[in-house]
Amino acid sequence: MITKIVSLKDYLELTKPGVQALLFISCVSGMLLASNFKPPLGVLFYGVLGISLLAASSAVINHIFDVFIDSKMSRTSSRPIVTGVISTKEASLFALLLFLTGSLLLFFYTNTLTLLLTSFTFIFYAFIYTKYLKFLTSQNIVIGGLAGAMPPLLGWVAVTNSMDPNAWLLVLIVVVWTPPHFWALAIHRVEDYRHAKIPMLPVQRGVRFTKLYILLYTILLLVATALPFAVQMFGLIYLLSAFVLGGIFLYYSIKLYLEETNYHAMKTFNYSILYLAMLFCSMLLDRYLSL
Repeated sequence: MITKIVSLKDYLELTKPGVQALLFISCVSGMLLASNFKPPLGVLFYGVLGISLLAASSAVINHIFDVFIDSKMSRTSSRPIVTGVISTKEASLFALLLFLTGSLLLFFYTNTLTLLLTSFTFIFYAFIYTKYLKFLTSQNIVIGGLAGAMPPLLGWVAVTNSMDPNAWLLVLIVVVWTPPHFWALAIHRVEDYRHAKIPMLPVQRGVRFTKLYILLYTILLLVATALPFAVQMFGLIYLLSAFVLGGIFLYYSIKLYLEETNYHAMKTFNYSILYLAMLFCSMLLDRYLSL
């Protein structure tokens, strides 16, 4: 009889900790910006924890639904459910526990609007996007990006109980950032996606076409990141940071577009993660120094 050994690391992997890190930064940023660095400590701690737990739950469900696809892709073939280290039933119970715990925290420590918006985001990503939208169009990541863009708004709403237009500007930035971020990875893993029959843009329209779209969306991102300055949400420190960070992103996008190989695909992908984290940090620095 073979005994299955499951570690905490295996369950942690199901929650996609790398994604959770960016979620944490953007969510906390929303809370701090909405309150001018004075959020109620209970809301800050339990609100972020509750939102993170629901996001983690949706990630686990994504693993469950994608188990067949993951088994076809080299990047994901060693995931815990694919290898059988964690069963579908165990993963489902884990997802339920995360969802219930997170929902209770949001209900008792934030407000109803935050719970409703976070629940909508959970349902949209875990079920609608993962199960259906991902396979309907090569623009799947453009549509699905809305779920990943919600954390700054959720953090904002947790503190203010309102959906301020400025918070939606933060959502817009992440929505525009998402396609070039994921398309760069899709170019690097195009054969994986083709083998798994997922209609990502480089699979459906070709790598060259996708490189052009990455470049165009990066230019659009430069415009989107200028909007918070235009409406006087942030000052010159943010604008200069956004210009420099965006300029570097544009440099990688141009290099990727001009080259015959896909050498800069992962460089673009990796920088895009740093870009978003640093952009939110520049927002916080600008606001803090203006107080």
